[in-house]
Amino acid sequence: MQPLRGVGVLVTRPAHQANRLCRLLEAQGAAAYPFAAIRIEPIAPHGAAGSFDLVVFVSANAVRFGSALLQSHREAPLAAVGPATARALIELGHRVSIQPTGGFDSESLLADSRLRDLAGRRLLLVKGVGGRRLMEQGLTARGASVEVAEVYRRTQAAPAAARLKELEDRFAAGRLHVVTATSAEIAAALWGCVTFELQAHLQRVPWLVPSDRVAQAVRALGIEAPLLRAASADDQDLVAELLRWRSGESGA
Repeated sequence: MQPLRGVGVLVTRPAHQANRLCRLLEAQGAAAYPFAAIRIEPIAPHGAAGSFDLVVFVSANAVRFGSALLQSHREAPLAAVGPATARALIELGHRVSIQPTGGFDSESLLADSRLRDLAGRRLLLVKGVGGRRLMEQGLTARGASVEVAEVYRRTQAAPAAARLKELEDRFAAGRLHVVTATSAEIAAALWGCVTFELQAHLQRVPWLVPSDRVAQAVRALGIEAPLLRAASADDQDLVAELLRWRSGESGA
């Protein structure tokens, strides 16, 4: 019997990033219900002229919307924040020189010894508009000259009333048992785009999060639902945590 059979999972990643997680969940028997809480919109980056000693991509979205920048910087080594970002670069035929071995966030990449002394080096940081500035600040503090290329923006989804009603009906029928929130932005957008009735449902089911930082963001929204803590935001780690949770629930 498939271990997640009978478990309904609300997948809140942007539409273009949800498919792999949905497939992995369904392979374990879960019923995945995609409901994108945010939209990702590409924007034309400014600058990025000249040569760089390193190009840092902070997310898979940065790769998707910013990989064209590499046409002008073919010789620069690449760094990736986490396995999903590295995988996105590798799938496009690029070689990743630096990526974290024990994490998936800015802190993990900054902990790499190869980024310890960056005096006199020129770096290009490819990211979305807004978000955390930890990477930029950390690299600058180590002596690097950092140029930022913002290649996309996140906007809160605006689901139609019929879609919200469908989601409410699924919760009311007991067909959704876990909510995924793989970033603080997604958690806030989901909470902000649903109705009061849906917020009540979201308070009753566990939220699957990839880090303490996202867990804290969920709590800051006033959400008191149980939290399931995955090892990272990688799809495999998310599914692994659901399998662990399901095993504990069934008493296996």
